[in-house]
Amino acid sequence: MYRITLCAALAILAQAVFGGSAEEASFATDILKKTDIERGGGLPGIAWDIHALVKTRDSELVRDLSVKACKQDSLAEFTAPPSVKGQKLLLVGRNMWFVQPGLQKPVPISPRQRLTGLASNGDIAATDYAGDYISTLAKEDTIQGEQCYILDLHASNRSVAYDHIVYWVSKTRLVGIRADFYTLSGKQLKSASFEYHNRIDYQGHDWPFISRMTITDPLDPTNVTVMDYSHFRVARIPANDFNVNLLNN
Repeated sequence: MYRITLCAALAILAQAVFGGSAEEASFATDILKKTDIERGGGLPGIAWDIHALVKTRDSELVRDLSVKACKQDSLAEFTAPPSVKGQKLLLVGRNMWFVQPGLQKPVPISPRQRLTGLASNGDIAATDYAGDYISTLAKEDTIQGEQCYILDLHASNRSVAYDHIVYWVSKTRLVGIRADFYTLSGKQLKSASFEYHNRIDYQGHDWPFISRMTITDPLDPTNVTVMDYSHFRVARIPANDFNVNLLNN
């Protein structure tokens, strides 16, 4: 099977290069490319739904979105509740726009801006960590009973959602299971854990796909945002779906 072969190849490469070298950086990038697929990246096109539950000490609210993505482009549309229905977020390359029914023109925004709860605009898009971050293999550790590679990711440009990410990747499953997000100054913004109970079957290959992202506030454990992913399907997305001039049509 493709997955077994890839895992074995990466394990052999890790044994050969672990210790700080250009080969190690290449190995870290290879891991990132693999984890990106489990979060919607690297496919010819994919669509899914997100149900976001935002919990604070005093309240709860829900947001539903429909998302489609292709390579570095993605379009998310709010489908519920009625107060936000029809609002859209378009990400093309490293540029993002917001559209609201009644607005004449799309409004440029940043992927770093808050979307809902602890989730930023960039959190709802397919990940391209391998393209957006310079990765190094920091060390290995065990978390949630799994042996993990710990990758140290630093943004290669200022337009991405986070300056610095510490990323735990399962050595056996090659999926990201935890991430800590930091500012350029070193302040931790939040932590996230990932679950993979969905699966994708594409061109004869089968692999896990993200089913839940749980984001927590390091300063307030009652502040939690849970995003559940469902109804995912691999399909080619028409280029016009990511045309900013057609968003209001």
